[in-house]
Amino acid sequence: MVEIKEILNESELEQSVRVIRESFITVVQEFNLTQESAPSHPFFSTSEQLIELHKKAVLFGLYVNEIQTGFVAVEKAEGGTFFLGRLAVIPQFRHHGYGAMLVRFVLDYVKKQGGAKVGLGMIDGHTVLKEWYKSLGFVQTGTKQFEHLPFLVCFMEKVISAEQID
Repeated sequence: MVEIKEILNESELEQSVRVIRESFITVVQEFNLTQESAPSHPFFSTSEQLIELHKKAVLFGLYVNEIQTGFVAVEKAEGGTFFLGRLAVIPQFRHHGYGAMLVRFVLDYVKKQGGAKVGLGMIDGHTVLKEWYKSLGFVQTGTKQFEHLPFLVCFMEKVISAEQID
C-alpha cells in the first residue's frame, strides 16, 4: 500500500530527515558536495532546520507499506506561486513512480490551495533530473549562480491547470 500524508509530529520529522539524507547521498556523491561547499543542500538538513521549515511549509511523506520512503515540502510564496522543495525518494525505491506520485500530489495540493504555479530550484548540471521534471510538464525559467554554492542553480516551474484535479 502506498500513501502520502502530512508530516505532523517530531518523530515523523526525525524520520523525514533520515529519508532526505539517504535520498540525497547520491547527489552529494555525484556532484562532490560537502558541508563546507554547499551547506544549504538538503543532504545536510538537520532536525532543527526541518522544524524551522515546517513553520512556513507543509511537509509530506510518501509511505510504502507504512514505511516512509519519500518526502517533499511545499511552501507558499506570493502571487499564487508555491515552491516544491526537498523532493526525495530513497534510492532503492526509485524508478517505481513514487517521485512522480509526489509531484502530482503537490500539483493537486497547490491547485486546491488556489495556487497558479509550482516552482523549484535544482542543480543545473543534474541533466537527468532536469529532463525528468520536463517530462512532468515543468519548464526551465532561468539559472543563477549563488556565491555560497559551487553549482549553477536551475529554476523550473509548472503552471497549474484544472486537469491536475481528478
